[in-house]
Amino acid sequence: MQLTLTDAEVAELRDLLRGTLGDLSSEIADTDNPTYRLALKDRRIHLRSIQAQLPAAGESAA
Repeated sequence: MQLTLTDAEVAELRDLLRGTLGDLSSEIADTDNPTYRLALKDRRIHLRSIQAQLPAAGESAA
């Protein structure tokens, strides 16, 4: 799949991912349920993968 985003949309997505990944780290640390913890870790892996594919701040999204 290919997704075309404007620079503003990339910036919003980058900010959203940064916040969500920070929240996930604390939620992973706070949960006692091993199954839920594993699901959160899997989600963190996927979100980090998306984050790594975004252009760096200041680079053009196109």
